[in-house]
Amino acid sequence: MTGKYIILDVLAQDAENNRYNIEMQVRRYNAWGKRSAYYLARMLSEQLDAGMDYAKLQAAVGIHLLDFDLFMDNEAQRQQAVWRFEMRDEQQPDVRLGNELQVNLIELKKADRLELSSGSLRFWIEFLEHWQSLVQMVDIPYEPVKKAMERLKMISADEEERRLAFVRQRAMHDEATLLKEAREGGFEQGIEQGIEKGRQAQMRETALNLISMNVLTDAQIAQASGLSESEVMTLRDDGKH
Repeated sequence: MTGKYIILDVLAQDAENNRYNIEMQVRRYNAWGKRSAYYLARMLSEQLDAGMDYAKLQAAVGIHLLDFDLFMDNEAQRQQAVWRFEMRDEQQPDVRLGNELQVNLIELKKADRLELSSGSLRFWIEFLEHWQSLVQMVDIPYEPVKKAMERLKMISADEEERRLAFVRQRAMHDEATLLKEAREGGFEQGIEQGIEKGRQAQMRETALNLISMNVLTDAQIAQASGLSESEVMTLRDDGKH
């Protein structure tokens, strides 16, 4: 996860050795269906080495979370957001050729817009679509989603801390160099004032970036940026006008 974008691509395996390819797609490809079938078939074929029994094969399951509407050709498609594709007979769909290949799709925007899902799936859809909205996330009672949100906050804070550490270190080197040059040139006082203004501007810029993420509290932003909590609150209020 980086910045304001969630990137999800997970290969998983359960206790029965079923394989799962979990992806979140934000871009619609023209050959999207072929791409999904290709990688799912690879997951199935890679399970057997030469001479192994076909009975060893376990299900290869694709779980694709789509941040766009895929099926919109008619009203029935526009009213369905959760799909499951597997090998069935065309005339008698109750007759399946096993479940070794299956693709599960969730059109996140459509599901969120129509509020078609319920229970835990509904909560995960809300998280994936509205994770930047702290107000909406607070109202979700589902514990796994709460844990995911806390983990996301920690990752965002850690990444920002690393960036801030680099910025602060660079600023310290710049300041030492400028002061040395200022002393040599007899302009130390003016340079120090300029450096202080630059430092304050950098702190405000950092605080504004963190505020725009809408993930951290004012106290956390103050600690990360070097501003006081009241200064952070003032910046947040100014951004609302």
